[in-house]
This record gives sequence, C-alpha cells and structure tokens, in this order.
Amino acid sequence: MPLSVIVITHNESANIRDCLLSLAFADEVVVLDSGSTDGTPDMARALGAVVHTSADWPGFGPQKNRALQFARFSWVLSVDADERVSSELASQIQAVVAANKDQAFEIPRLTQFCGRWIHHCGWTPDHVLRLFQRGTARFSDDLVHERVLLAQGTPARLTQPLLHYSYPTPAHYWRKLEQYSQAWAQQRFARGQKTSMLRAALAGVVAFLRSYLFRLGFLDGAMGFAVCAMQAQAAFGKYFALYCLNQKNDT
Repeated sequence: MPLSVIVITHNESANIRDCLLSLAFADEVVVLDSGSTDGTPDMARALGAVVHTSADWPGFGPQKNRALQFARFSWVLSVDADERVSSELASQIQAVVAANKDQAFEIPRLTQFCGRWIHHCGWTPDHVLRLFQRGTARFSDDLVHERVLLAQGTPARLTQPLLHYSYPTPAHYWRKLEQYSQAWAQQRFARGQKTSMLRAALAGVVAFLRSYLFRLGFLDGAMGFAVCAMQAQAAFGKYFALYCLNQKNDT
C-alpha cells in the first residue's frame, strides 16, 4: 500500500533537510508551507517533496487538515519538521502499512532538549497518533496542541520511537512557549473561559510537582530539572496570557 507523508512548515530551513531525508521510504511527501522567507519551499522541492503554499496561518490543526487534503495515497503519516523517522521506525511503518490491518497507529515520541534525550518529566512515554488511513481521521481544529481524531475504533501502537529535535537551545523553547501560550489563551478566551492570577500561579506549581516528582523528572538529572522548571513556566504563562485577555476585556 502506498504511503503519503504530510509536513507543515514555516521557516524550517534548519530542519527540513534532515526531516525529508528521513522520509525517503515514503511514496510521496507533501509539504504545506505558510509564507517561509528562508528558502524552506525550495529546499523541500530539491529533496523531492510536493510543495504547496498557503497565504494565511489558521493554526496548527486547520493547517494540517489542509495538508491532509493534498495527500494522494491510502495511508498518511503526519510528521513535524523537527521530527525524524529512524530506519527502524520506517521499517515498522512499512510493515504495518503493507499488512493493511489496523486503520491507525500511535507512535512513541522521544524528545531531545539541549542535546539530551529526556526519558521522564511527562515527555516519555509520549504516544502520538500520526499514522492513519485517509478518510478515517482528521485533525482537531485547535490552534495549538492539535490531535488526530479517529472517526471510529482504537489505534494500535508501534514500538520504535519518532525522534523529536524540538528544543536544540533554551531560546527555541522560549520562542515556542510564547507562541503556544498566546495561541492557547486566545482560543480559550474565544470560548469565554476566565481565570485568575491565583489559578495561573497554581498551574505553575502543580506542573512542576507533577513533572519533577510524580513523572520522575529528577531521574533526568540537571536537564530534567530544567525541563520541569520550564514546564512550570509554560503552565503559568498560558494562564497568565488568558488572565491578561480577561482583564483587557473587562476594562
């Protein structure tokens, strides 16, 4: 059975080459770019991808649904530009697609932070639904932290990890934190959700305790502490952004 891979991009010149090289096993790679200015579309074309562009940015979920519409084949694998499919995972994907039994698969994702793989902190295990048959699933309409929604059934699981190079430096983490916090807050504000400064503070404290103690972040050493502290900042930041929107609306 042929396989399409979909990737959405925006200024991913630092990632797109390694990402697409890891997808060489696929029958088709579709890249949907949203206004990159760093040459990402040309790099993707040079590596054999079918490149489409969009004039606007509707959020992660809607953008991935757009990319899904361009996929031509029966099976679809969704990959982010900062992710890599190892040869072991590629072989496993090819095997289950050829068997054509289950309609969808979750893949365990292993994330690297500042050059170190994080095995706890709530980052691992991180099973993400990424492989499915076209027509049986779609992405949620969330602006951030989108997920695949199956029309029916329960996904099976692969065992080889998807490698996630999301945070090569702390600066990458802070940039994503700001982007995701604002998108999350705007989405919740549009739904009428309200919050308080106390709720924001508690969110940060709970996030740290959960990831560092209950999810064994301390086993990842100093870098685990850094990850858990940043997750606390992320939890506080998104509620603080929502609080500011509430305050602005009330004045």
